[in-house]
Amino acid sequence: MILDLRYTRDLDALRTAVAELTQSKVAFIVSSGPAIRAIRGARDIPVLFAISGDPVELGLAASLGRPGGNFTGLTFLSLEIAGKRVELLKQAVPRLRRLAVLSNTDHPGERSERRATDEAARALGLAVNYIPFRGGGQLDGGLSAVHDARADAMVVFPEGATMVARAKIAQFAIAERLPSMFGWSEYADAGGLMSYGANQRETYVRLAAFADKLLRGATTAELPIEQPTQFELVVNLRTATALGLTLPPATLLLANRRIE
Repeated sequence: MILDLRYTRDLDALRTAVAELTQSKVAFIVSSGPAIRAIRGARDIPVLFAISGDPVELGLAASLGRPGGNFTGLTFLSLEIAGKRVELLKQAVPRLRRLAVLSNTDHPGERSERRATDEAARALGLAVNYIPFRGGGQLDGGLSAVHDARADAMVVFPEGATMVARAKIAQFAIAERLPSMFGWSEYADAGGLMSYGANQRETYVRLAAFADKLLRGATTAELPIEQPTQFELVVNLRTATALGLTLPPATLLLANRRIE
C-alpha cells in the first residue's frame, strides 16, 4: 500500500490536493479537524474522518448510525461529557459560583455543546458567562472578554482553534488565576488545570479498523459514525500549585493521570 501524505494550512491548496487525489483514484482519504471542510466536495471517493464537531450538522452524514454517503469515521463530540466537565470542575473548585465558557462558534455542534454545558451549570446553581468567538482570529477578543467577566473558573470547548492555541489559553488562565477545564489531555499537558474527554491518539488509531473494513469491501454509507466510549480525567498539579489551589481528594482519586 502507498500512503500519499498531504499537509497545508491553506484551504485552497488543500482543495487542490483533494482534486489531485480524486483523479489519481486513491482507495480512500483520511482527514481530520478543520481540513474536513475542504474535503466536503470530494463526493466520488470514500473519506474517513476524526472530528471534534457534529458531522451531521456539518453536512457529512445523514445520521451517525446511517451516514448514507461517502463520509464516515469518528466524532469526539459527546454532550454527556460536556456536562460532566462542569461537574468535575465544580468538584475541584467548590467555591465556584460564576463560570466563563469560551466557545468557538465556527464549530459544528457548538450550540448543542453550549446547551449541555448550560444545563449542567444550572443544575449546580452556577451562573454562566458565555463568551463566543469565531475562528482563531477572534480568540484574543474572547480572552479579553473572559478577563472582563471576572468568573471563578473557565470551561473551554475542545476544537481546532483552541487546540492550536492551548498553551496560550492555559497561560492566560494561570495569569488570571482562573481554574480551567478543557476537553483533551493535550490542553492539560500545555498547562490547563484539568481535562476530561477521549484520548485523541487512541481514537485516531481506531480509524485503522475503518480502513480495514473499506479495503475488505465495506462502504462508508453502511459504516456507522462512532463516538468514544472511554474517557480520561487529567489534572495538572503544577498548575494547581501556581493557582494556589488544593484539589480535593475525590478529584485526585478520579484522575487517570496527574501531571506533577
